[in-house]
Amino acid sequence: MPSLIRRAAALPCALLLAAGGLLAASDAATAAPAGHRAGTDHGTETTSAPLVPGLYQSAYSERNDALWVTSAVGRPPVTQSALLRVDPRTLEIEQTIVPPVTDAETGAVEAVYGVAVDDEHDTVWTTNTRDNSVAVYSQRTGAHLATLPGVAHAREVVVDERHDTVWASGFSDGTLVAFDSRTFEEKDRVTVEGAGPTGLAVDERSGTVYAADLNNDRIIAAHVGEDGAPRLIPAGEGPLSIALSRDGRTAYTANQTAGTVSAVDLRSGTVTGTVATGAGPLSVGVDPGTGLVLVADRTDAEVAVVDPRRGEVVERIATGANPNHVETAGGAAYVVDKSGAGAADDLLHRIRLGR
Repeated sequence: MPSLIRRAAALPCALLLAAGGLLAASDAATAAPAGHRAGTDHGTETTSAPLVPGLYQSAYSERNDALWVTSAVGRPPVTQSALLRVDPRTLEIEQTIVPPVTDAETGAVEAVYGVAVDDEHDTVWTTNTRDNSVAVYSQRTGAHLATLPGVAHAREVVVDERHDTVWASGFSDGTLVAFDSRTFEEKDRVTVEGAGPTGLAVDERSGTVYAADLNNDRIIAAHVGEDGAPRLIPAGEGPLSIALSRDGRTAYTANQTAGTVSAVDLRSGTVTGTVATGAGPLSVGVDPGTGLVLVADRTDAEVAVVDPRRGEVVERIATGANPNHVETAGGAAYVVDKSGAGAADDLLHRIRLGR
């Protein structure tokens, strides 16, 4: 079975903010040309390959040993979007799924942005941000199974397999929406007035979902069916993405406004440390084998590797322009670039950290 702690993938869409707090680069590796490999003095190896334009995020399926990647190009009406099944070893596209058409006159499709996999039910879930909905596809056949409306500016999605629950964040109205992963019916709806929930992570042991609240520099912690208001926990400045440590006791937030990553003790509800990573932190992931924290710094076009025990950046890995999302799985991190200037296709990078 997959790890009990799962992290959702992020999409910036219209939410990209200016960021500061630059840290001088060190130990940087030159980004590998498409289809080639590059290494660093730390023993880290990066393999890169072009996919398609407009990459947003990825999610790994342990059940199928497949990486699911979303892409969408342009503003409404969006006519170019795809859900890709990619071989995580070769980085080659195995299947291209085109979302349903929503407007025959313009050719607009139900463009996909966020993505998460449900290996228990062999499905893949997407956020359809422009259509204020989420969708469900079959991992086995690629068939579109359902579109679930009512998630305002649906940004991210994360799966809690143990509790048969899928959570989606509605940025526009401060809402976290829970769906039944078996029936696709809505189970719960948690709204925090004035909140802007973006990144999601879930601890399957407790069934707690954690959402980065970009509007209020905090984390929202919620459960299905809980009475009263959800717990609100301080975070860094401008948290956009969130990941959990393997034991579920610490949350890491990528703080786009401050250019930092913060460690948050979820029991005490306090920020225990903050590290400057670079300009425009957009996505964060945790390597389960080492506990290292990987932060995609969009503006700096690199991934900063942070040792949370030492409280410092220990390695910098160059990527293509505009790294958009980090997915950690199977001993590797997968990073997608989003629409580099002049690039015909965006890049997918597989990073294997030196031990």
